[in-house]
Amino acid sequence: MRRSSRPSPLKPRKAPSQPRAAETVASIIEAAAQVLESAGLEGFNTNAVARRAGVSIGSLYQYFPGKDALTIALMRREARLFYEDASKGLDQPTGEAAMDYLIRAAVRQQLRRPALARLLDVEESRPALRREASGPDTFQTLLATIMGRDDMPRQKRPNLVVGDVIAIIRGMVDAAGERGEKDVKDLGRRVRAAVFGYLSVSAGCD
Repeated sequence: MRRSSRPSPLKPRKAPSQPRAAETVASIIEAAAQVLESAGLEGFNTNAVARRAGVSIGSLYQYFPGKDALTIALMRREARLFYEDASKGLDQPTGEAAMDYLIRAAVRQQLRRPALARLLDVEESRPALRREASGPDTFQTLLATIMGRDDMPRQKRPNLVVGDVIAIIRGMVDAAGERGEKDVKDLGRRVRAAVFGYLSVSAGCD
């Protein structure tokens, strides 16, 4: 006799089908963000999230089987917010302006809610959560599109360079978040200098 498969603790139990249900789910996810910010990973649990959202624990469990599923939903929300902001860079008139916008979007994402960003970075280091939360690499796609513009330095190994630039941006932005930096403009200038300096050098490499 075939055993019935158990639902994954990392996936939502169901998707909201009505506007009011969608609002409830959104409020639960935002409550999860607030609990993480105020109580850290140690105080992050479904009871605390339900209290913050003003819903019963039963209502929370209708949609999320546990805190890991909540964390993944929160990761996906933050990734969507980043993409919505960063993709506006494609409307910029030059590749340089588009790259500058993308860098500033990454800085804004990290420093907008720095405690939340740091804790989600920690949770993303867990392979199971990272696999479940991952979708299309929109950061890589946006960056490759911008670097392909006519006014950007021609790269001999564009795929490698895209990966390097992502590492520069993420590394500097994440480190600034860990240090508790708050100056978006200053960090943006530093990241921009590092990225454009690298692009200039790499374009001239044999």
